[in-house]
Amino acid sequence: MSRAVLPVCLLLLVALGRAGAGSEPDQDQGAEEHPHPPGKGLGHTPWSYEDRDRWSEDYKDCDGTMQSPININMANTIFSPHLRAIQLSGYSLPASERLKLRNNGHTVALELPQSLAITGGYAQQYRAVQLHLHWGATTGPGSEHTINGHRFAAEIHVVHYNTKYDSFKEAMVHPDGLAVLGAFLEMGPRDNPYYQEILEHMHQIQREGEEVWVPGFNIAGLLPANLKYYYQYNGSLTTPPCYQTVKWTVFNQSMLISRDQMLKLITSLRNDDGKPLQNNYRHMQGLHGRRVLASFQTTFFSPKQLPAGSDSSAAPEEHSSSSFQAGDVLAVLFGVLFAVTALAFLLYIYKQRSQNARLDSPTKSKVIYTAATTENTA
Repeated sequence: MSRAVLPVCLLLLVALGRAGAGSEPDQDQGAEEHPHPPGKGLGHTPWSYEDRDRWSEDYKDCDGTMQSPININMANTIFSPHLRAIQLSGYSLPASERLKLRNNGHTVALELPQSLAITGGYAQQYRAVQLHLHWGATTGPGSEHTINGHRFAAEIHVVHYNTKYDSFKEAMVHPDGLAVLGAFLEMGPRDNPYYQEILEHMHQIQREGEEVWVPGFNIAGLLPANLKYYYQYNGSLTTPPCYQTVKWTVFNQSMLISRDQMLKLITSLRNDDGKPLQNNYRHMQGLHGRRVLASFQTTFFSPKQLPAGSDSSAAPEEHSSSSFQAGDVLAVLFGVLFAVTALAFLLYIYKQRSQNARLDSPTKSKVIYTAATTENTA
């Protein structure tokens, strides 16, 4: 990011970061964007995940009707053919580019240069500001969003602001100001080299406020390779001040990191109270009539679909992580058709054999034969 915007973003990140222990990073405080000064909500009182149910006492928007995160329910998903693949620009950074990694007391946040942007899939362009993570503890998972009630091990958020505004701070208060890309993390069989670029430095920022410069790398590697399949809805920052200005994109494909990497993520950092920074996620928020859109069909029978000409960006719908695609549906239909045809053929063969069996069997005479009598003629 430019030197002019960097100071402002840093202050916002630090503030959001404190809340980040399970919600958004300091930069996008509230929805994965980042905001205020450390531990404070844009001039308001300090907050923490332990008092998340009382955030609305100091931050009015936290009690709004367009809050995040939400549960994405497959049965209520609306397929929108207007949603195109997300396109990223400038995400592959050379090792010579240094990035600031920080423990803001709420999460681990990586500052991103201004050259990173979303250039496709949205009606407007959005510039990256930072990314951060949300996780649970050794006792349970900690993603913010859930799919059909399932909570994943962790979740990454990449925060962007609309390029029509001069800065993140200005954009975050406008309805079309922010865009956050989210992806779920699960445990896999081997280390993820992209996440290792962050996790290998966690021991250097154990305490709140500590930061370290890390070499640039391909940031796109932290997100799914296929950016065509996702859910989208209008929501908020997931930490104070909870501004309801975020267009959320949650990818259907999850990312895999090893068990050792997951343990490093959930056990390395401390919050502003010196306690283990864990379970830094916000509880589910109500939909209140909002729609969750899906870029692909997520239901097998009678999937909902937006009518032609409708504005898919206006109100996305809820959608689950179902893996049924058009090809899968066709395969199932052909399978059913084949089964029905085979059954009909077998019934035909059975009837033919039954008829032949009746024709081949000898006809029993209705005449009753009696033994001949021998007469004595002598």
